[in-house]
Amino acid sequence: MSIILETSSKSALIYAPGGRDAMVAASILTEAGIVSRIFSDLESLCHALGEHVTFVVITEEAILGADLKLLSSWVESQPSWSDLPFVVLTHRGGGPERNPAAARLSEILRNVTFFERPFHATSFISVAKTALRARSRQYEALNRMEELSEGERRLQTALRAGRLGSWEYDVATGALLTSDVCKAVFGRSPGDSFLFDNLVDSIHADDRGRMQTAIQNAISTGLDFEIEYRTIWPDSSAHWAEFRGRVVKDRDGNVSRLVGVSSDITARKTAEKELIELNGTLEERVVERTLELNNAHQSLIDEVKQREVAEEHLRQAQKMEAIGHLTGGVAHDFNNLLMAVLGNLDLLRKHFADDPKAVRLIDGALQGAQRGAALTQRLLAFARRQDLKVEPVDLVELVKGMTDLLWRSVGSKIQINYDLPAGLPPVLADANQIELALLNLVVNSRDAMANGGEIAIGVKKTEIASATGDLTAGIYVVLSVRDTGQGMSPETLKRAIDPFFSTKELGKGTGLGLSMIHGLAVQLRGALRLSSSTGAGTTAELWLPMSTKMKNDVVAADAAVPAIDEAKFRILVVDDDALIAMSTVDMLEDLGHEVIEAHSGLEALEILKGGQEVDFLITDYSMPKMTGAELAKAARALKPDLPILIATGYADLPPGADIDVPRLGKPYNQADLAAHIAKALVL
Repeated sequence: MSIILETSSKSALIYAPGGRDAMVAASILTEAGIVSRIFSDLESLCHALGEHVTFVVITEEAILGADLKLLSSWVESQPSWSDLPFVVLTHRGGGPERNPAAARLSEILRNVTFFERPFHATSFISVAKTALRARSRQYEALNRMEELSEGERRLQTALRAGRLGSWEYDVATGALLTSDVCKAVFGRSPGDSFLFDNLVDSIHADDRGRMQTAIQNAISTGLDFEIEYRTIWPDSSAHWAEFRGRVVKDRDGNVSRLVGVSSDITARKTAEKELIELNGTLEERVVERTLELNNAHQSLIDEVKQREVAEEHLRQAQKMEAIGHLTGGVAHDFNNLLMAVLGNLDLLRKHFADDPKAVRLIDGALQGAQRGAALTQRLLAFARRQDLKVEPVDLVELVKGMTDLLWRSVGSKIQINYDLPAGLPPVLADANQIELALLNLVVNSRDAMANGGEIAIGVKKTEIASATGDLTAGIYVVLSVRDTGQGMSPETLKRAIDPFFSTKELGKGTGLGLSMIHGLAVQLRGALRLSSSTGAGTTAELWLPMSTKMKNDVVAADAAVPAIDEAKFRILVVDDDALIAMSTVDMLEDLGHEVIEAHSGLEALEILKGGQEVDFLITDYSMPKMTGAELAKAARALKPDLPILIATGYADLPPGADIDVPRLGKPYNQADLAAHIAKALVL
């Protein structure tokens, strides 16, 4: 019997002339979640082998006396990283010392485990999983080898582009390894032998001592070295070489190797000599030419470093994007849970209106759920870029509403003080984005005070009489965050709002926080101003223009919806979540409406096609097979005048929704539901 488990398909291939063992093994593997397929001959088994195979299980009697040349040939031809595990099921048990046939199989199969029958299914699965893990480590080794190979190819490409030869010198053995380009620097061909003694002998006699001294000094001090010297090629021609080296130490801190690069600088040295020999008036040209050559050499090194930095920035940006997608998904699902909680609590409060204790308990639960809803809105604002919803915002009330979140964000070692005077005018801003900016500034202050400290958050009104570099004349409300942290040097302060610039450790910051806040301020016709000095903390001020309208005016305008409380309608509710659908139906029926319930877009379309009278359609957006937007388009095709309301936990409908339908954000209560129905039916 032979079983081959493939990593790509998670299936086992079985070869068993008797048949019974194959069925038993297949049954055990099936119970373990591994699909199996049976082979009828050894040749087919051998043709099925490949690098994708994870391990092979063979019964001893199936291959005793068989011609194993094809199998042995495949085992011998495996890549260097591969050592395919074989599990041989035997009746006699024991390894090569007790089973002579086992010795032969060990030589042929190499990586083999002998497993005695009869066996328990659990033991068989354990052996199979052990082989799986062993094979997985081989694949991991292959991946590491490929990564190292790719890194080596990139390095060699960079070296070739800069005409740099690489070398490595083993201090203990005196062995020297050189690239083809390095050999060419000394006039050797790629196939020539080039030992350390050959290198020393090729150096001009007048420069040989300097070279040997530089190497010995690097070994004794551990410092990098750079030296230029003349070389004599095998054809007796003289050239110039530049040698740069770095010390590599072993685990005990002893110098084990020297590694570095070499380059042929004959052209540069020749040019220098020619320029020096020219008239003194050409000295300036000599300096410029030498500088150009040095800059070209340094430019290559700088480009390699810049590429590494850019790759790291890209990884960080991808990580933040992934976190944003995850956060948005979690917040959306949490909104759905809060929907069921808020809806049911809202109805319970009406039914227990005469019970003060019950009302108090329900109000407490409602406040907790509403805080959760506010938290999900912040998560959704972080998860995606949104168009700014500019409206009058009371900064004092906004900061007060975030006190709990800010306190939890900084921890117990940091004290937050507030200066929030009453009577300040509102500003024109997007409340969600301002909350995110404030949270970002507070977290930055926290990170600047590793041993604790104080953060002062204040709001004040300021008037600018004449335009400055970043602000026009007018009245502004300033939100400030001041900390007692380590502060920033003048050089760091100049670059603080540059994208991707960060003073935090790698992996602890993206360098995008302050640049995003700066962009938000500019978009709102305000400014972000930073002041700091080393050891004296940092102050960040977000200047926002005052609004000529009050927040209550906007609310009143939004609330100006004609009342239709006396009208009762037949409403079709569509939601794939049974808890949310039940909560919405209960709230609508409590309002006196007749409700038809559907749990998918297709089911809702069948109801509409069936001829039932429907006055209003409320549908969830995120549903399997058919989204709420797709349902709305299909419903409009059937009934063009049907009022439709989409309920969703997303901050904005995802791209591609492309439908002009009123939207009700989850979680909502009965009052929100009634108001949106009234507005939609009137409009």
